[in-house]
Amino acid sequence: MMEKIQKFGGAMFTPVLLFAFAGVVIGLAKKHNARCCMEVLVGYLTFNYFMATMLSQWGGFFGVDYAAETGGESGLAMVASIKTLDMGMIGALAISGIIIWLHNRLFEFELLEWLGVFSGSTFVYAATFFVMIPVAFLCCLIWPHVQEGIRAFQVFVASVGLPGVGIFAFLERALIPFGLHHLLYSPFYYDNAVVNGGIYAAFAKDLPMIAASSAPLNELAPYAAFTCSSWSKIFGCPGIALAFYFTAKPEKREELLGLLIPITLTAIVCGVTEPIEFTFLFVAPLLFIVHAILAGILAMVMCALGVVGVFSGGLIEMASLNFIPLMANHWPAYLTALVVGLCFTFIWFVVFRFLILKLDLKTPGREEDDEEVSFKSKADYREAKAGGAVAENSDPYAVTAAQVLELLGGPDNIEDVTNCVTRLRVTVKDESKVADDADFKAIGTSGCAKKRTRHAGHHWPQGPQGAR
Repeated sequence: MMEKIQKFGGAMFTPVLLFAFAGVVIGLAKKHNARCCMEVLVGYLTFNYFMATMLSQWGGFFGVDYAAETGGESGLAMVASIKTLDMGMIGALAISGIIIWLHNRLFEFELLEWLGVFSGSTFVYAATFFVMIPVAFLCCLIWPHVQEGIRAFQVFVASVGLPGVGIFAFLERALIPFGLHHLLYSPFYYDNAVVNGGIYAAFAKDLPMIAASSAPLNELAPYAAFTCSSWSKIFGCPGIALAFYFTAKPEKREELLGLLIPITLTAIVCGVTEPIEFTFLFVAPLLFIVHAILAGILAMVMCALGVVGVFSGGLIEMASLNFIPLMANHWPAYLTALVVGLCFTFIWFVVFRFLILKLDLKTPGREEDDEEVSFKSKADYREAKAGGAVAENSDPYAVTAAQVLELLGGPDNIEDVTNCVTRLRVTVKDESKVADDADFKAIGTSGCAKKRTRHAGHHWPQGPQGAR
């Protein structure tokens, strides 16, 4: 039941790669964002298909056992039902950046007239296909070594005692923006990094013994010191929220409170911290680093005081696996954790408030005063660049379109417009207002073919390549 509730609490943040695609496209695509979203999604899937094919054929050359199960130390993951390398958020963002770069340069690239059908997104897809082949090869060649470095670091962290707990907790927070934190904790929680079978399985197996004993928790289950990320969620996030509230502009505090209460409760109850952490990550990344440092310090203090257990989720998980079954003999440890945690809540509040005010960070509630919002057009941009004067012939396509419209009798003479790849089909009200074929050819189009229909209007199919 606890696991289902926690999954429900994090449901909005499970498809984080898709959110990353949309966010990066919105921020970096210079034109046609919706088309770019589709190009990035197709390109990312293409990239993973290429990697899967290369690994299945030449896994030994890359040092990857493609026959292994996904997860754990295999370095493999399932992405949209594709068995591929687990590159996390950093891989998704890197591939997105490459495809957005291609989109910005190729979407409106003018191909030869006879290749015009392949312009736009089709051209971007074609370029992406060929670019992803060497990119996939390089990732297969390099990324397994990155994963080996991560695993070596895990062994180091697990072997240095109390400092290792602090380093682990710091990195578990610091790697969240890159989506690589699961590569750090998964071998600890679910594999053999510190105990056979993983911390969760070992703790569940030892739970009856731990509940019956009054010995210190860090003696009964020393391996559980690494499941310590809950402390920053339970005690750190409220301190951050208080700092945001008391540094916000007075007139914005009521509105801000409506945002802070649910996202803080989400962090405490469900252990889902992305809402509050990503609220300030991109506007004030320094605060996120400070947050990760404080998380590491708090984890070390808790471990030093003997408070260990399965503390990686929210309050629901903590109660289910720790407080409820172990309270009878270990309540002094949990009381100690409460006192120390509240002290750190105050520390989080003081540190964040000081940095926000000292550095004038634009955290929620401290944005500039409201200004009138207006949407600018491409014409506005050209006018600003030209100092207020826009040449009428600055856009040859717009000029041709205006000429075609005039030859068709003006906008009031048009009832309906459709098109295929090479033809613009127009239904007009008055045939007599439409110019002759020679007039259309004179402005650079392929001409005009008139066809009377059974309807009241007339159907004018034409193929003006330049008028598109």
